[in-house]
Amino acid sequence: MIGTVYKSTGSWYTVKTPNGKFYECRIKGKFRIQGIKSTNPIAVGDVVEFDVETKNNTETGVIKRIEERKNYIVRKSVNLSKQTHIIASNVDQVFLLVTINNPPTFSSFIDRFLVTAEAYSIKTVLLFNKIDAYDEETLLEVKYLASIYRKIGYECIGISAATGKNVDKVKTLMEGKTSMFAGHSGVGKSTLVNAIEPSLDLKTKAISNQHMQGQHTTTFAEMFDLSFDAKIIDTPGIKGFGVVDMEKEEVGDYFPEFFELKQDCKFNNCLHLKEPKCAVKEALENDEVSYSRYRSYLQILEGEDEHYRTDNWEEN
Repeated sequence: MIGTVYKSTGSWYTVKTPNGKFYECRIKGKFRIQGIKSTNPIAVGDVVEFDVETKNNTETGVIKRIEERKNYIVRKSVNLSKQTHIIASNVDQVFLLVTINNPPTFSSFIDRFLVTAEAYSIKTVLLFNKIDAYDEETLLEVKYLASIYRKIGYECIGISAATGKNVDKVKTLMEGKTSMFAGHSGVGKSTLVNAIEPSLDLKTKAISNQHMQGQHTTTFAEMFDLSFDAKIIDTPGIKGFGVVDMEKEEVGDYFPEFFELKQDCKFNNCLHLKEPKCAVKEALENDEVSYSRYRSYLQILEGEDEHYRTDNWEEN
């Protein structure tokens, strides 16, 4: 039988078949996907083939094959730095929820997430949540941050999951698609999902005052069918986002504004560091490229390789 993985709890997977029936499935023996060192070989969104077994009048499934993924989004595994964790697969778009405070979402986290989404060709929309709770100064901060990302082509929407402001805009973008919701714990993912589809009644928890961080309400990624021809994947809160499987020479290609300028660099393998006649560095000096974006770029490079060679430049 063929079905789509709707929930993963690590050892069991809830799989939905085209006729709407759900099966609890497991993996038989060791299961590895060629070329991916992942802590979770099967992710929510995967289309799988499975056999049905009946024991004590209970039907369960044994997954034997995964169909080729259209895309997937990964991050570094928290405990095993050389392995990846696949958050979800076969996603049409990601909504990344951002809050200025309560809890704070730093631009470095946003940029790392966007780089990974670009690398796997997944469209990302930035949702600036809790705008009903901000004072005038914080709202200016939201507008400034949104302007940075709008300038380079990302759609940014100011929303309030609590009051419903612009929730309809988000729903319109979701129609006919599988959307993933992501962000730190406490940014309001579950509140937003409940505002979009109240019948789901996802659990929400208050922010921890001591550390201004959200408490994890979603333990595993889970997909839901919505009432208006849309699917949603709700994910656990992400504290940090490690970029994986990326050569330092290609990191700049996933910053759209750097990629656009790359052809004007003197050297076609320019890393935009200390190379002469670098179009990105010139744009940075002229305030045409955001300093926070460039700083995120440097941090990602340093995380991949702390030693840069600048003696092998090739002229364009």
